Amino acid sequence: MKNYIAVLGLSVLLVGCGSAKPKVDDLAVNNPIETALDLTAVVDDKVPVTINPGRFTTETVTYRLPRVVQGTYSVSDFGKYVDDLKALDYDGNELEVTNVDTNTWTISEATKLDKLVYYVNDTFDIESSGGIGGENPFSPAGTNIEEDNYVLNLHGFIGYFDSLKNNQYALDVTAPATFVRTSALQDRGMKSSADGKAITSSYFAERYFDITDNPMMYGKLDVEEFMVGDIKIVLSVYSPNKVHTAASQKETVYKMMQAQKEYLGDVNSTARYDIYLYLSDGSETAPKGFGALEHHTSTVVVLPESSSKEGLASSIVDVVAHEFFHIVTPLSVHSEDVHYFDYNKPTFSKHLWMYEGVTEYFAQHFQVYEGLVEPNEFYNTIMSKIATSKNLDDAMSFTIMSENVLDDPYADNYYNVYMKGALIGMCIDILMRKESDGNRSMLSLMKELSAKYGKEKPFVDDNLIAEITEMTYPSVGEFLKTHVEGDVPINYNEFFEMVGLTLGESEVKTNYIFAGGQNIIFDGDPNKGIFFSPMALKNSFWKSQGVQAGDVIKKVNGKDLTLQNAQQVIGGMFGWQAGQDFSLDIERDGEAIKLEGKLEEAKAVSKTLVEAENATEAPKSLRTAWLKG
Repeated sequence: MKNYIAVLGLSVLLVGCGSAKPKVDDLAVNNPIETALDLTAVVDDKVPVTINPGRFTTETVTYRLPRVVQGTYSVSDFGKYVDDLKALDYDGNELEVTNVDTNTWTISEATKLDKLVYYVNDTFDIESSGGIGGENPFSPAGTNIEEDNYVLNLHGFIGYFDSLKNNQYALDVTAPATFVRTSALQDRGMKSSADGKAITSSYFAERYFDITDNPMMYGKLDVEEFMVGDIKIVLSVYSPNKVHTAASQKETVYKMMQAQKEYLGDVNSTARYDIYLYLSDGSETAPKGFGALEHHTSTVVVLPESSSKEGLASSIVDVVAHEFFHIVTPLSVHSEDVHYFDYNKPTFSKHLWMYEGVTEYFAQHFQVYEGLVEPNEFYNTIMSKIATSKNLDDAMSFTIMSENVLDDPYADNYYNVYMKGALIGMCIDILMRKESDGNRSMLSLMKELSAKYGKEKPFVDDNLIAEITEMTYPSVGEFLKTHVEGDVPINYNEFFEMVGLTLGESEVKTNYIFAGGQNIIFDGDPNKGIFFSPMALKNSFWKSQGVQAGDVIKKVNGKDLTLQNAQQVIGGMFGWQAGQDFSLDIERDGEAIKLEGKLEEAKAVSKTLVEAENATEAPKSLRTAWLKG
């Protein structure tokens, strides 16, 4: 999962994976479990769902929707979006159903059960009102039900019977014949209705995990299919106001995926990879959480529609690259907690530093390694992650945080998996290259772990660090013991010295939200609204526009800016690119002022990494191996 967050001082901004082994299935006589969604019969923005499990041999059975889904580290409670659940016998009569908790129902006289029927509300609509009690699902893990678009994260519609998670599933999705439909789930063909107005697509899943692992998107989509080597890429885009198209981002995705394949080398990959891109227009019922959620052969991405073409491309590279690298971990290398995931009461692995941190490191490192960005840009990313990680709890054991990620105070530090977690990956990468004279790396270690385990064989959570130590070097084991299991902050300068880098100041490229690093240029006040902070004067573009600290921003490109919509509006500024038009309505000492024109490149003087003048050949060679192989 990649979740974009930036601290605004008043709200959270954007842009920004066990249990006991399952029992042998012993309740159902017939397979597969037949399920159906009818998108042509939506009532009050709710989709009707039918679940036919076959015959049961016990009197009471339990049906659940996920409380937590894989790839997320928060409670989603998808059961709270279910309405009017009924259990029907073979004569159409209702059986007794007990709603045990938010996500759980027990059915009495289950030997008579023919099917369950219920309606499901979507999660995107609920985000604007704060949800139906408790947390909202992370938007890319959520669902959408609109006249022209359906985001079908199937875990939001289809549940499981406790002991039947390993049963096969047959799924029928009925939708208007005019809809474009994309899914990587095994296709069993389509059938048209008698009047030709609807088409039912039939799919097959080997087990419940495959239901949760294969999202779909239906509706008025823009789709591009193309090959990157031996991988078929399917890019599905929903842009409600037709601002962006799949074709406009095809080249970006192609170059990114091509570079990732080069970087991964002989790592086994999928034959098909789906990217489902939902562009939020910022309306009341649009999703507010930007980022992506990984699956084995796909990712669901939510980004702002207000982004420029170039800004959207940049976000896609950053976000989708992260999700694709999850094919290494946890999709290939993972613990029993992941392999035997309990959707109701999950236990969490100790190794978020690897699942999310190393994945995020690869997503940044491959860009410099494959020549997509210059070293200075990569260094700036590293420095930004260091600065952000220092604002979180830098003296917290990563393994303890990972195991307790749903609980306080650990939940508040989850974002550090993308910051310090990536830096942990960087440090191990440098150590591995130094110990091996440049012949081994973090990536080669992950390849070795993948060969040892793979997607069907989990590792024992408590044994991983000892195994890595045995597979690598004492220095790597000591680092993991001290800075990952332990709570000692990392002295990054030691690692920069290994590759001939030192801290210095230079003018670096920034965007229109920050003044270098994580120095945000906006502030907010309940009475005043959003205004420029003194930091804005350190951003070359805003300084050139004559802004002053305290200037209140009333409108951005004609759209009102308030505390309530700051996440969406300022979030859209993250994707601004030099050359595009902009306008700002500001208020200074009661006077209305309008700034408008074309954006120019923004720079700021910032602490960054520079090549040490006195570096010897050994660190220089190691730096070359690190950055270019």
